[in-house]
Amino acid sequence: MPTWLAAVRAAESKKATDVRVLDLTGITSFADYFVICTGANQRQVQAIADEVRLQLKRRAGELPISVEGYEQAEWVLADYGDLLVHVFSPKAREYYGLERLWRGGKLVEIPEE
Repeated sequence: MPTWLAAVRAAESKKATDVRVLDLTGITSFADYFVICTGANQRQVQAIADEVRLQLKRRAGELPISVEGYEQAEWVLADYGDLLVHVFSPKAREYYGLERLWRGGKLVEIPEE
């Protein structure tokens, strides 16, 4: 299972909404994939970020290089090297519009479980 898919499954297990994966291979040098999702409130945003961390450690032996925004829980950014996981509050997701900003990226089809 690719690391991005493990992150998606972890986020889905905590009821993240509007989960998207962008393939940025060849577009940016700092990451190949973005996983972007939304939590309904600060508590859920943190729960999603926690579950992604737990599952990537368990399934892939991956730990984040850094995590930003966890305390405020409006936009948690977890950096796994080639993978960046963005967990947003609804307001922050709309405001920052990463899908618009990185529209050159290819939207990846997330397979059914």
